[in-house]
Amino acid sequence: MRQYGNTWIGSRKLKYFVTGHTGFKGSWLLLKLREKGHEVIGYSLDPLENGIYETAQLSTIVEKDIRMDIRDYESLESEIKKAQPEIVVHLAAQPLVGASYENPSDTFEINVTGTLNLLRACQTTPSIKAIAVITTDKVYENLNQRRPFVENDPLGLGDPYSTSKAMADLLTQSWMKSVAKVPVGVFRAGNVIGGGDVSPNRLIPDIVNAQRSNRPVQLRNPSAVRPWQHVLDCLEGYQRAIDWMLANEKNIVLNFGPDYSEYRTVGEIAKDYVQISGRGSIEILNRSGFPEADFLTLDSSRARSTLNWNDKLSLQETLKWTHEWYLRQDERLNVLDISIQQIREYEKMSSYRG
Repeated sequence: MRQYGNTWIGSRKLKYFVTGHTGFKGSWLLLKLREKGHEVIGYSLDPLENGIYETAQLSTIVEKDIRMDIRDYESLESEIKKAQPEIVVHLAAQPLVGASYENPSDTFEINVTGTLNLLRACQTTPSIKAIAVITTDKVYENLNQRRPFVENDPLGLGDPYSTSKAMADLLTQSWMKSVAKVPVGVFRAGNVIGGGDVSPNRLIPDIVNAQRSNRPVQLRNPSAVRPWQHVLDCLEGYQRAIDWMLANEKNIVLNFGPDYSEYRTVGEIAKDYVQISGRGSIEILNRSGFPEADFLTLDSSRARSTLNWNDKLSLQETLKWTHEWYLRQDERLNVLDISIQQIREYEKMSSYRG
């Protein structure tokens, strides 16, 4: 097993159990935790081809790489009991709006039943000190009021993905208030960006794939506004919130999104990425495809005041770091090295941009 990094100064080495560790966000979390010296047991389905988990060979740095379905309760409970973790982070999900229209049954089973399975399994494992359940910015009832959502805004119905995540969010909040034996956090984030994402119908992967194929990137809804944020900024918020739960022994619900000054449309992000990378073009589609909100942003004031957290990377830096990662991959260089390099550079940065 490849070893690197030291235990994070100010905290002891912890054992994490991470569901969805082979996904985009889960892979970066695995790297970030291992860089700080923590032990990680992963529970997930196989990674997508050519994504960060596969190309950076992250199976070589995880303590245990379990390939199982979150809907299999008996296996999940057994693996958590064997691992005896202190922290559980639940990222496993069907994360795509488009796929939820194609297969709503699987989406609800994975996102709702999978979350319930995770909470039930944790209840029988006394080593656990805190649980973090990751939902999404799309859990909110979007009435097109064109304002950032705050944590106590009502959750609502929408496409199968959004509704399933709202159900998982409400389930977790009910569990934390009535059943849970340890602190539970619900963390809602938006459109995270970074190297190694290969999910379909996501803006940056779509741009990268279009550039590699020498064709224009096609935009469905160029005027839509989303809470764009580098994956490391998002994960830094998660980690600070987990530390807060451990220190205060309390539940918490938090948004993690960029400051309002960083709001951008899909078209603006695409244009900036094409300019930074120096290649490609943009084509606007006449059809929008499946229904999507025109304005979706988060108010993260609670996270900023409670955790002293803020994005370290500007949107331009986010796009630049992301392009550098994909460029390294295109040059067939070691993407694990650039991933670790970016994490270490990120850790050295001030919490606030001046």
